[in-house]
Amino acid sequence: MTYFKTPANMIGMNYLNSRLYDGIRKVGFRKWYERELLSSHAHMVLAFLCIIGMMAAFEAFRGGTLSDKLFDAAAIVACGGIGIWALRRYLYLLMNAEVVANQANCPECKAYGLFTALSEDRISGQTQVRCKKCAHEWQIEVN
Repeated sequence: MTYFKTPANMIGMNYLNSRLYDGIRKVGFRKWYERELLSSHAHMVLAFLCIIGMMAAFEAFRGGTLSDKLFDAAAIVACGGIGIWALRRYLYLLMNAEVVANQANCPECKAYGLFTALSEDRISGQTQVRCKKCAHEWQIEVN
């Protein structure tokens, strides 16, 4: 699935959410996953609020002076731009969390989410992890 693939030079520039390696090292996989989903859904709420703002600006556009109409047009453009960004961010965070969650089962003992991060390759987007239960090592590919 490469719909939301992050370019290699932008992997370290994720200001809103921590990378998988950093998140696992700091809070563990399950909390990282929960935070990714919460952040994702916060962006969905922002996109929904932008839709409401656009509808209100379209409604206000009917009457008023020229300056009011220009302000309403600016509000429509701003809400549209922010809404598109929020929707893209929502989809990226959700898909990234799900791609990682689908690889969180240990291939040996089938334990879900019980691993520690060993190393990270930022260029290939892979994180080396070790199962806490059976000490098996595998790689998780991150978008």
